[in-house]
Amino acid sequence: MRPRDRIVSTASELFRQHGIRGVGVDAIAVAADTNKMTLYRHFGSKDDLVCETLRYVSDKVAEMWDDLERLYPGDPARQLRGWVEGRAKCIDNEPSGCDIANAAVELKEHDHPAHGVIEGFKISQRDHLAKLCREAGIAQPDLLADTLSLLLEGARVSRQAIGSEGPSTQFARACEAALTAFGVKA
Repeated sequence: MRPRDRIVSTASELFRQHGIRGVGVDAIAVAADTNKMTLYRHFGSKDDLVCETLRYVSDKVAEMWDDLERLYPGDPARQLRGWVEGRAKCIDNEPSGCDIANAAVELKEHDHPAHGVIEGFKISQRDHLAKLCREAGIAQPDLLADTLSLLLEGARVSRQAIGSEGPSTQFARACEAALTAFGVKA
């Protein structure tokens, strides 16, 4: 693995475990088996590295949308259900929650460079959902997209706060109820 990729991957994992502000560049350099000079050669600042780790996560999620289209070509209703299934697995398997949502909570300053990456990601996710809802013929596609987005955000927070036995276990059922209520065909 190239040093840049190793730094991004390592930083992403450390930020997930300890929070962005809980990890310094010294610890990232050591864990990535490199040095601060190399880290700063690739990233001008810790903020630049934070932005890159969030883009890395965003790119991985973008692959999910491509996978759904490949798995269920021309079937937006099935793609929506595939999104629910995939997100339910993420909730179960990621007790630390969403890296991007966690960054949004931790980096409250709207002038932080990462804010643009976070906002762009959240808007993109919601837009993908709204597009699928429109393609599925839903009368209120934006409302269903917002409903699904809010269910996901709430389930992730519930998983972090209460654990695997809390309300997050109902995410898929709640989404299915919403899909049915909005008329998405099974």
